[in-house]
Amino acid sequence: MHKVLVTDPLNDNGLEILKEVSEVNYSPGLKKEEIIKIISDYNGMLVRSGTTVDKDILEACSPKMKIIGRAGVGVDNIELEAATQKGIIVVNSPDGNTTAAAEHTVAMMMSLARLIPPADLSMKNGKWDRKKFLGVELRKKVLGIVGLGKIGSKVAQVAQAIGMKVQAYDPVVSESRAQNLNIKLVDLEQIWSESDFITLHVPKTPQTANLVNTEIISKMKEEVRIINCSRGGVVNEKDLYQAIKDGKIAGAALDVFDNEPLENESLLRELGDKVVLTPHLGASTEEAQLSVAVDVAEQIKEVLSGGFAKSAVNLPSFRGIALDEFEAHLHLSSTLGTFLSQFSGSARPSELSIKFLGELTKKETTPLVLAATKGFLSQKVEGVSYVNAKLIAQEKGLKVEEAKSSDSGDYAEEMILELKTDKGDFQIAGTLHGGKLPMITRLNNYSFFVSPTENMLLTLHNDMPGVIAKISKLLGDNDINISGMALGRAGLREEALMICSTDEPIIKETLKQIKEMAEVVKAGCISL
Repeated sequence: MHKVLVTDPLNDNGLEILKEVSEVNYSPGLKKEEIIKIISDYNGMLVRSGTTVDKDILEACSPKMKIIGRAGVGVDNIELEAATQKGIIVVNSPDGNTTAAAEHTVAMMMSLARLIPPADLSMKNGKWDRKKFLGVELRKKVLGIVGLGKIGSKVAQVAQAIGMKVQAYDPVVSESRAQNLNIKLVDLEQIWSESDFITLHVPKTPQTANLVNTEIISKMKEEVRIINCSRGGVVNEKDLYQAIKDGKIAGAALDVFDNEPLENESLLRELGDKVVLTPHLGASTEEAQLSVAVDVAEQIKEVLSGGFAKSAVNLPSFRGIALDEFEAHLHLSSTLGTFLSQFSGSARPSELSIKFLGELTKKETTPLVLAATKGFLSQKVEGVSYVNAKLIAQEKGLKVEEAKSSDSGDYAEEMILELKTDKGDFQIAGTLHGGKLPMITRLNNYSFFVSPTENMLLTLHNDMPGVIAKISKLLGDNDINISGMALGRAGLREEALMICSTDEPIIKETLKQIKEMAEVVKAGCISL
């Protein structure tokens, strides 16, 4: 009989499902050292946020270990790469917390608007200060939603029901999808400048980290109110504190923080009635806990019974496909998708076309299409996996098409991603160098042969003497070291597109200086 180890508290219904196919060791609070001693004897493992499944634990797993389940949305406490290398499926429950998180967001917004927490505390202290707690109505106020996924969409529905004017920004959601929800899609600048309340529903990525900062706050309406029940680090807490102290922001409701638990000395605790703070309660409902427990337990049961996991987040979710045969091509596909997502910026996509040339037409390309789609969507949507990438694309109204051509062009094999958006078309092409190293061969109409790196600067500039030298000097003056550079030209002394790899990330101020150069048409950063 199979054996499953459960190291965090789990609803009884989930445990009963596991017991149908396995012997369950339910040991919440088991220490890392204790797990390592016994894990080699288990076929499955189920955790929540309390257990970190790191490389040490995964290395101690035997070939018996088939699946690790996380009863929740995130899998940041599981080393996915190490699990993949061991051939272990990692699953989560991407939808189990949706309703709970949306309802908590609405509750936080209402509490902030009507000053409910401080009024409650005042009453419990024997006071009756009706005049002190003058709130604002939500009806007719403009709610700006950043991230129109499942949670953001539910929040929008409730807000509309109580008479709020809802507008949303989501770089992936199509106009047709927004129209079905009766929601107006706008750009981020309109969210910042027109909203009375702003609620964030985005993953934490290099693009969303410190999304709300002093510069962005300066663009907002006076006495705007901000709600964040998504991820800590999306809002710069120091900048938020100062804006509330200065009266620019009327208040904030936060369920997530940079560091959790929130430090006792956090400045946010000093803001009194201006903030509503909760200890990451977005998923803390009886129903949500039951839902995620049952969902993940069912997936573990299915896999141990020889079936297929519906919410696998790593490569072994491809049944019947050898990982070592596809690893380099999957990496290329995902990299091109990720690059294209950032390269297209805030443009709203409608169609993603993935074309395979030459020798690639002889391979099983379905995993490569999923990898490219996942790479593209993961920059804008949380919880994208190889299993759900296709479904999420459909939900967002993004059409994904595949094409093949035996014409190999300049390379034995090449992959081309073309993206249609409301701001024009974008294209990236790539191949493998030596069968292993991903190389970008084209961006739009510019030809390259360059390996993508962690930190890249892209500049579209006038092709004239001294421009590259000026950019290089500016980077050097800011202590940013260049590790590589490639140039594609439209024609002699016309426009050139440069990809510049750097050892260090380029900060916003440095990028701003580059953009202000007279010779530079456009500039941006790519982070992989």
